[in-house]
Amino acid sequence: MTFATKADANAWLAAQQTDTGRGTWVDPSLGKELFGDYARNWLETRSDLAETTRAKYQGLLGLHILPAFGRCRIAQVDPAAVRGWYHVLAAKYNSTGDDAYRLLRAIMNTAVADKRVGRSPCTVKGAGATESAKRPIATIAELQGAVDALLPRYRAGFALAAWCQLRRGEVLGLQRQHVDMEALTIRVEQEWVVPPGKRPILKAPKTAAGYRVIDIPPNIAEVIQGHLDTFVGPGPTAWLLATANGTPIQPRNFFRCWEKARKQVGRPELTIHDLRHSGLTWSAATGAPLAELMRRGGHKDSRAAIRYQQATRDSGKVLADALAALSRHELPPGKDVEVVPP
Repeated sequence: MTFATKADANAWLAAQQTDTGRGTWVDPSLGKELFGDYARNWLETRSDLAETTRAKYQGLLGLHILPAFGRCRIAQVDPAAVRGWYHVLAAKYNSTGDDAYRLLRAIMNTAVADKRVGRSPCTVKGAGATESAKRPIATIAELQGAVDALLPRYRAGFALAAWCQLRRGEVLGLQRQHVDMEALTIRVEQEWVVPPGKRPILKAPKTAAGYRVIDIPPNIAEVIQGHLDTFVGPGPTAWLLATANGTPIQPRNFFRCWEKARKQVGRPELTIHDLRHSGLTWSAATGAPLAELMRRGGHKDSRAAIRYQQATRDSGKVLADALAALSRHELPPGKDVEVVPP
């Protein structure tokens, strides 16, 4: 580097020596690496990513991040460029914009740790933190009407999604060996999912919390037993939701079946995931403790389960009715009160 005056040169040298002493000095030559090359290598070396997550990141990189920054040197990706890119993308695709921003931020944070750059250019306040829209909740009558409208082969799957609060991949990944009708439990230990742009795969739950044993409500026990007797092969690895040939039902066919049923009951906005959301909300309305909601939903973070406790408008009435029942019956201290949700 050259400087106009000796004083400028000494000032620059002093700054470099200060950064070196603090351990924050960055070799300018490392910042010349193309962002696209660094980002691809970042993704390739992330052995901790699930297949579905890797496929999602590949899509975000290819469609949104690399077209904007792929040919830039890492040091040239500055806050102003990131800010403009994010606002344009988020204006078109709200959730996708936040997903892409979070991925870019993760890559640039690693670049900081690798001393490619001195600081991350991802400084957009509030970006990447968009809250999910409030999802609709089905009534029990609507669920039953939709289930009755389904082909018999599919009914047990959607009953489990709502009453056992299973994710779609968890329902499709169930086999005979995972159902214990004597104990009335479901064991969740695998998922049948579709990574973006790829064929369906069988995979383990994403987190340790995903491995769990769920109690089956007695009100659907007859449905599950009838399904086992009629549609499931005798072997332990026979798929719970299978075609007539015994192969697992494809996720797209599972969705199409629900699409018809939800329209039949006048709730075309209800997704399969909304059945799980509805079931967890019903559970919260009965006064289920936070720990049980987390275990049943397979949540590792309490914030996800708290959402269901806050979502129900009936929980306050349940508590008020329980207090009124205590007053009417003049129960002695310590006597349990059975609370029946409205």
